[in-house]
Order: sequence, then structure tokens, then C-alpha cells
Amino acid sequence: MHAYSLMYHDVVADGAFDASGFPGSSAASYKLERDHFEHHLQAITGTVARLGYDRVSQPETLLRRSPSRQPAVLLHFDDGGKSALAIADAIERHGWRGYFHITTDLIDTPGFVTPTDIRELDQRGHVVGTHSCSHPPRMSSLRFDDMVREWRDSAAVLADITGKPITVASVPGGYTSREVVLAADRAGIEVLFNSEPVSRFDWVRGCVVLGRYTIKQTTGADEAAAIAAGRRRPRWQQWAMWNGKKALKNAGGTYWLALRKRIFDARAGSRPDRP
Repeated sequence: MHAYSLMYHDVVADGAFDASGFPGSSAASYKLERDHFEHHLQAITGTVARLGYDRVSQPETLLRRSPSRQPAVLLHFDDGGKSALAIADAIERHGWRGYFHITTDLIDTPGFVTPTDIRELDQRGHVVGTHSCSHPPRMSSLRFDDMVREWRDSAAVLADITGKPITVASVPGGYTSREVVLAADRAGIEVLFNSEPVSRFDWVRGCVVLGRYTIKQTTGADEAAAIAAGRRRPRWQQWAMWNGKKALKNAGGTYWLALRKRIFDARAGSRPDRP
């Protein structure tokens, strides 16, 4: 059983990268401009239709699928930026529903969704999941009890807004570990998405863990469609890069975060080319 999950963040007007979600050049590298995103949707939707892959909009459907079924394709949007409803409009025009993972401490703050936005996403058939309370820069470095609190309290906030239990989550920052998953399981999370570029399903106690493929500002529409199709080359490239960065993260800790920030700050003001 396989699922090709594409992880987006925000979609903004031309050049307005600080208008939605986290500000700064590092965050901007994960945001797409509207026309670019529309090209992605056209390419992905056409590819999925041609191959007969499933567009899975609900976690219950995802987990009940037979291993013999065609792969599933999922669209994710992390952080909870204020562009969420505009994203919902765009993907609905192409017949999709998305997974919106919300950082609950930032609800109703500048650049982020409001409780009304979250309720509307839920009512329109999109999945509302937690992305933790505070979006810690290194989730896996927290004490176990603090990990549980990040998952439990954020899920409770979203459940209060939607009136439904929240059982879906995504790991902020890409820092995951077995303890992060066990904490999510302890908090009642049943489906946890991380940033590892794999399509397999893993079970850790009562929690299903699925990987995702990162879409960045520099990702072309054809590349996104190739990932959705399960093409080996773009998926292998992400896997190789992910594991290289993982080694640096584990070795560098907070120094890696500081170096990463300096690199992106040095690039600020120059718009990356898109392939």
C-alpha cells in the first residue's frame, strides 16, 4: 500500500511571500506564487487522472484501502497560513480536498488562519490536522511529556473549533523520531505525517506514520506531477537529499539551524529560478 503525499505550505500573490504563514527567506522557499501553484494543480490532476490513481481526502478512506489498489495521492498544507481558504478554492476547482495542518498557538495572529477559517475548511470537506502548538524548531529534542503536550493541547484546540476529534497531525520542522511518534500516539493521534520522502505506511503502536515529498518554490510543475505519478528519479533525489540533511541535522543540532538561517538570509532579495 502506497501513498504519494505532496507537502506544500503557502500560496501567495506574486512576491508577497510574507503575506501568509511564517515570514523570512527560509519560510519563503516553501511558498508558491498563485500562477505557479495553478500550474502544479493542472499537471498533478492530469497525471493522476491519466494513471487512475486515487485522490484520498479522508484518513479513514486512506487506512481502509486494499493493498492491491492503485496508489493514493494526497495534498498537504502545513503551518496554517492565512492563504488556506484561497488554497482550498484552488484545489476544489480541480476536484481535490486537502490536509491542512495548523500550528495552534498562531491561530488568529497576523499571517495565519482564524477559527472561522478552520471551521470553514472542515465544513468544506478538507482534513484539519494539528501541526503542534508552538511549531518547535526541533520537535525531537523536546522532553517526552512536552511532545505529548504539543500534540494533545493543539488537538484539543482544533477539536473545540471544529467540534470533532482531531486524529491527524504532521511533524513540524522535519525533526522526527520514534519518541515523537509515541508521543503522538499517547495524545490520540492516529495518522501522523512526517517529512521523510517515502510512500510506505509504518505502524507504531496505534499510530500510522506516512512520509511526504516536499514541494518548494523551486519545484517545477512537471516535477511535482512526476512525484505524484511515483516516478523513481525525483523521489530518489528527495530521499538522498533528505538523508544527507538528516545526518547534518543529527550532527549539528542547533548549529545546523543557525547555518541554515544564514544561508537563506544571504539569498534574501534574489528570487530562485524555477526549473
